[in-house]
Amino acid sequence: MRKITVPLLCFLSLWLAGCNSNEPAQGEATKTEIAPTSNSGQSGVKDDLSAKNIVQVAVGSKDHTTLVGAVKAASLVDALSNAGPFTVFAPTNAAFDKLPAGTLEGLLKPDKKEALADILQYHVSVGVFKEEQLVDGQKIGQVNGDNITITKKDGKIIVNGTANVIGTVPASNGIIYVIDGVLLPPKK
Repeated sequence: MRKITVPLLCFLSLWLAGCNSNEPAQGEATKTEIAPTSNSGQSGVKDDLSAKNIVQVAVGSKDHTTLVGAVKAASLVDALSNAGPFTVFAPTNAAFDKLPAGTLEGLLKPDKKEALADILQYHVSVGVFKEEQLVDGQKIGQVNGDNITITKKDGKIIVNGTANVIGTVPASNGIIYVIDGVLLPPKK
């Protein structure tokens, strides 16, 4: 019995190895390999079936083109495309328009990338904070290390006393609160 089993196992091993070979058989056409794209992180994963993540939701919003451009300039697309979960306070284009003239343009310059990232990270919390979990006076730690303060007044949610929550959008990796103001971190 042993004499038959060993040669049989050798034959099966060689046959399986041949099936898994990357070399094309004689006369077989070879596959064309596709070169990797410039999207090499989580943001490069293409999935049209699952719910959209925070970045995909923002990209699809005509009211958040400025935010999307800033996230790209700060190289935070992959970070916000990851599994999270995150709570993002997303300023609208109109919110960015309220900043003093030249502020946004200055922050989008390559030498201001770190300052831009700090401001954007001040809009992101790790974890999902649903509306019913937010309470008046609550402090929430942000990714940049600072805290925001939530105010609840007459059923409205206000962030840092200046930015009103005007909408809530669920995403596959967290929740987005659309806000009408840009949050600026405390001066250090």
